[in-house]
Amino acid sequence: MKVSGLAGANDGAMLEFLKLPITGIVSDIEPEEMAGFKEQLEAKLMEELNHFIEGMPKAELHVHVEGTLEPELKFQLAQRNNLDLPYETVDAMRAAYDFDDLPSFLKIYYEGMGVLVEEQDFYDLTYAYLEKAHSQNVIYAELFFDPQAHTTRGISYDTVINGIRRAQDDAEEKLGIKTQLIMCFLRDMSAESAMIALKQSLPYKGWIVGVGLDSDERGNPPIKFKAVFALAKAEGYLLTMHCDVDQENSTTHIWQALNDINVDRIDHGVNSLEDEVLCNEIIKRKLALTVCPISNGYVTDSMKAQEIKRMLDKGMRVTVNSDDPAYFPGYMSENLIATQTSVGLSKSEVVQLMTNAFEGSWLPAKEKSALLEKLEAYAA
Repeated sequence: MKVSGLAGANDGAMLEFLKLPITGIVSDIEPEEMAGFKEQLEAKLMEELNHFIEGMPKAELHVHVEGTLEPELKFQLAQRNNLDLPYETVDAMRAAYDFDDLPSFLKIYYEGMGVLVEEQDFYDLTYAYLEKAHSQNVIYAELFFDPQAHTTRGISYDTVINGIRRAQDDAEEKLGIKTQLIMCFLRDMSAESAMIALKQSLPYKGWIVGVGLDSDERGNPPIKFKAVFALAKAEGYLLTMHCDVDQENSTTHIWQALNDINVDRIDHGVNSLEDEVLCNEIIKRKLALTVCPISNGYVTDSMKAQEIKRMLDKGMRVTVNSDDPAYFPGYMSENLIATQTSVGLSKSEVVQLMTNAFEGSWLPAKEKSALLEKLEAYAA
């Protein structure tokens, strides 16, 4: 069998090849033998890309540590703390993860945090995520945590952050995974509550690289927290904000994050594509956007993989992340593979997504360059 146009083809050329009709591409073979040829070739290419993604050094910039609380660990912590859960089994708990929008997810998300009581609980939670991330070749991660969700339950700020920090230190020593911590304010609570959380964080400034804003966006625009973020910036924190997908006034909120808050990054931000001027401003500022495709598929109408591809094509610094992987099943590899499969990303586009993540990270320049070199060596 002779196949025209394949010698020396890269993955992008191969994907284009798969779109062509068989006639004229393959010769010296009977037509009946051709059935399934392109399907087999496509499957082989996808398998190779999946293996490439799995082995690729990764950075994750958008993961909520409380959102990594797997049902199995939730049951263990409930037993250890003598707490009752409203589910008899792990399977029953997973079956309850039936989300169709952000509020329905948040209800179960906050309920699940009730098992986090002692410092060791926060350690076990964080270390379990870092072990999983390490198994998928994540070499750097920036972790969100929500202290207000715990302090309002009577758990001290010290308990929360000390448990997380011990796990970070142990994981770096034992697994080699580097992490930094981002404190998020809950936007459906008051700005005064966020200010208290900010002041509680100040003794731990050496442990926290930046602050963010998450939870229910409806009626809680970025501007509500302008004073809080101004003080955070004055204290030396970097700034990011969730601009969740398909919310009311989405582009207005993104503009507020840029112009009123002066963020250093945008979490989600897919709706920026609705405003060409906004896209150009994001590109001009070299802001990373931390998109989470699998979670999008649960709380919106799709994974927004097409939007990720459009952002790549525009030269926006879009990244792929896992968000709350215990609730939206899929860690880094699964999110990257799902995105690639959905829109047929080439290997070079997958590498660009990860390059964007390392470049958009809040690491010092020297450390960032060292991790980018690892990615480049792998992709060569």
